[in-house]
Amino acid sequence: MAATLVVLAAGMGSRYGGLKQIDPVGPSGETVLDYAVFDALRAGFNRVVFVIRKDIEDAFRTSVGSKYAGKVNVDYVFQDQNDLPSGCLISNERIKPWGTGHAVWCARHAVREPFAVINADDFYGRDAFRKLGDFLNSPKIGSENACFAIIGFKLKDTLSEFGSVARGICTTDKSTLLSIEETTGIHAIDVGEGKKLTGNEVVSMNCWAFSPDLFKLLERELKLFIINNGSNPKAEFYLPVTVSDMVKANSVSVEVYIAESKWFGVTFKEDKPHVQLAIQQLIDQAEYPTCLFI
Repeated sequence: MAATLVVLAAGMGSRYGGLKQIDPVGPSGETVLDYAVFDALRAGFNRVVFVIRKDIEDAFRTSVGSKYAGKVNVDYVFQDQNDLPSGCLISNERIKPWGTGHAVWCARHAVREPFAVINADDFYGRDAFRKLGDFLNSPKIGSENACFAIIGFKLKDTLSEFGSVARGICTTDKSTLLSIEETTGIHAIDVGEGKKLTGNEVVSMNCWAFSPDLFKLLERELKLFIINNGSNPKAEFYLPVTVSDMVKANSVSVEVYIAESKWFGVTFKEDKPHVQLAIQQLIDQAEYPTCLFI
């Protein structure tokens, strides 16, 4: 299988209070991202493309990319707010990139093969990458009509006790995606039996499998988005919302797989000890070695 892992790592982690992509959580100094790359390699991926900002390149290459030398092919793509489809006009007040959908589009020149997309600061687990690899290695990815996949997680397994989160809540017809609704301000105490959200909803955590057909579709949607929102310095071109719009327009079909592995992440600094404990428990269960990259 020739498959690439595209890692969205341009964010600074403002709520977390620092560059959480390079913050160690494993016993040998591993980051959450290191576990993702490790899982991707054993699922058959042979290349990693990091989407970063130019201003964090040196720190990222030194602290993250250097670990993978000789183990997997690594490339870097820079997300820049001015990298847009031709003819797009934007406000001079715009000082940051345009969100996750734009980040993926910025990798268009570097990715020609089937690929997966993940966030740099989410722990998805071995099963998620196994499902991504299986889909990317199936005939569906090369079908005449664009067919993609999303690895979903149960909402109750993606919350933080230290603050609210935003999640893309998926509506499905059996195993087919119908829509994704971006929902903000979700608190753990507001989810459960008898409440508006039960916790069993399937949510997007930006864990996707795509064919290169995505880039042309993204470019069309991005151009429309900029036409309508180019003067808004805070507008965000979200990948889940954009793919949802493609589904509603019958431009693509998206299969939904539920990960059996547990998701966890470091949205807030207070989440870090919980992530460290969860990783140690997986190491104790022989799911991961004590040191990932020797």
